Amino acid sequence: MKRHLFCMVLLLCFGGLALAQMRPDALAEYRVGNYDRAISICVNEININPHNLDAHVVICWSLIRLGRYGEALNYARLGRSLSRYDPRIIEVLGEISYYEGRNGEALQYFQEYISIAPEGQRIEIVYYFIGEIYIRLGRFRHADIALSAAVHWTPGNAAWWGRLAYARENAGDLSDALNAYEEALRLNSQLADARRGLDRIRQKLGSR
Repeated sequence: MKRHLFCMVLLLCFGGLALAQMRPDALAEYRVGNYDRAISICVNEININPHNLDAHVVICWSLIRLGRYGEALNYARLGRSLSRYDPRIIEVLGEISYYEGRNGEALQYFQEYISIAPEGQRIEIVYYFIGEIYIRLGRFRHADIALSAAVHWTPGNAAWWGRLAYARENAGDLSDALNAYEEALRLNSQLADARRGLDRIRQKLGSR
């Protein structure tokens, strides 16, 4: 009898483990770029449990990558209703606003993210978007501050160093812009915008 009970326990344990291993993983699909598959999994999970906040987050990320901002906004608002201060949802709302050109609204969401999660998992992305918004607005010194924070958190991103250099160039900080362009090209020598920017800076400095 005891042996039979032991076998039943093992069967239940290993059966549950096998079921967990077979369960589709939306986040894993998102991370490898299978956005449509991630969306499908999330829709099923939300249908089963409408309060599944993680599914709302991953479906938003996936929809944003596909440029389906209206749909992402719907799920983000639902996620916001589930958890008013979840930093992932706040960041998503900021991204959607950014891509749809609502700069002021995007800044509000990103600033809220920073106040809630100053060392959050997407803090570098938040600073990057803030920097891009300030470039849009022509506020290049503000862009410099934000993009400096972005590369502080992710120092290996050549494109972000290029954008930081561009902000500094337009703010008139040519020496600092030169350093940033050089760093961008050190990380990625094929970055055409950084190469052109470096040439501009050298010409400007050489003409002084």
